[in-house]
Amino acid sequence: MLERPRKGERSLLVHIGYGRPCHADETAEFEALAESAGAQVVGALHAQRDRPDPRYFLGSGKVEELARLVSDTQAELVLVNRALSASQERNLERALKARVLDRNGLILDIFAQRAASFEGKLQVELAQLEHLSTRLVRGWTHLERQKGGIGLRGPGETQLETDRRLIAKRIRALRERLERVERQRQTGRKERLRSKVPVVALVGYTNAGKTTLFNALTGSRLEARDQLFATLDPTVRRLPLGNGDEVLLADTVGFVRDLPHELIAAFKATLAEARDAALLLHVIDVSDPHHQDRIAQVEAVLDEIGAGEVPRVQVYNKLDLAPDDGARVSWERRGTAVPVSAVTGLGLDALRDVIRKRTLGDRLAGRITLSPEQSRIRAKLYDWRAVRAEAAEPAGGWTLTVELTAHRWNELRRGGGLSAAALEPERELEAAAE
Repeated sequence: MLERPRKGERSLLVHIGYGRPCHADETAEFEALAESAGAQVVGALHAQRDRPDPRYFLGSGKVEELARLVSDTQAELVLVNRALSASQERNLERALKARVLDRNGLILDIFAQRAASFEGKLQVELAQLEHLSTRLVRGWTHLERQKGGIGLRGPGETQLETDRRLIAKRIRALRERLERVERQRQTGRKERLRSKVPVVALVGYTNAGKTTLFNALTGSRLEARDQLFATLDPTVRRLPLGNGDEVLLADTVGFVRDLPHELIAAFKATLAEARDAALLLHVIDVSDPHHQDRIAQVEAVLDEIGAGEVPRVQVYNKLDLAPDDGARVSWERRGTAVPVSAVTGLGLDALRDVIRKRTLGDRLAGRITLSPEQSRIRAKLYDWRAVRAEAAEPAGGWTLTVELTAHRWNELRRGGGLSAAALEPERELEAAAE
């Protein structure tokens, strides 16, 4: 597996822009990634390339400048904000006399540190091994087949070939185990579908406040930290919406620009929570000046994992950190988004109303007459706390005044064999509210 940087390791950051200098948000995000991995940032080098150099990615002049900077800062690790080929990484290490890690390797290392569940650890190990399999280099040559006569020949298989064979075997084993985990997850999802409880998934850019919002809505106490990729393993909890209505809310891994393809492939079982959800809540950090760019990056990842067609609601979080009152008013006036503050609770009731309306439909009110043989329907309505009044019929049975969502009314019809006219409408609450 990849050698993991030790906490406090002295690291030098290399920011490379394509055809332009790196933007401030790009450099700040890469520095935050390095700090999330436990690196001690001791310096940075900025460069600009129209196209990558096939040998170093950087030009030879920048490599010499970087080597001097590594020597001056006594850096132990060089972190590059671009994806490097195996040969570029190896050539840079030789020229700089220091370990080199590209952006993908850095993100993989953070995931390795944060994975807590059995499934998460398997997914990270698979992604690391697939990344490492393209970066195997000859570490020693004493076992190679050599020329030189009797007693100097090796066993025939180089250490490099042995490593490749062992890694390929481990990758096959991990994929088989993850397939079994995926089948278990599919069983769980089928049970949720059978229970007719809609699933709502939180998605968004990393550190947008998804876990804090998850805790505020469900009353959970998941650890929420102000750092990138604080949450890796998905968590599902019940979200009460009032009047006995509820959905399941899933907290998922945060996205980031240029998320490594190895991670997207390895975490497909986890990301399936977003793909199979009835509704996505796209959480956006309204205090981030680059939030529009973040929105586009999240949408691109959703398309890549097959969740592009899932209905979604944009949730502008951290409203309490909005730059000024004028900006706050502009967010509150947006008709296509819900402004909230997970910390203060502002807007959470409105968000619950939107979730209920998008997943369960408008609330309906009316009267329904049931015969004594339909007591199970009556019991279900009481279980849902949908009964507002009840009157016994002289000939037996009951007339119930009920209030429930369109989703549950359709479920009741399918399960109880009721016709659409069985509910005598008094009013439709949403229309009356308007």
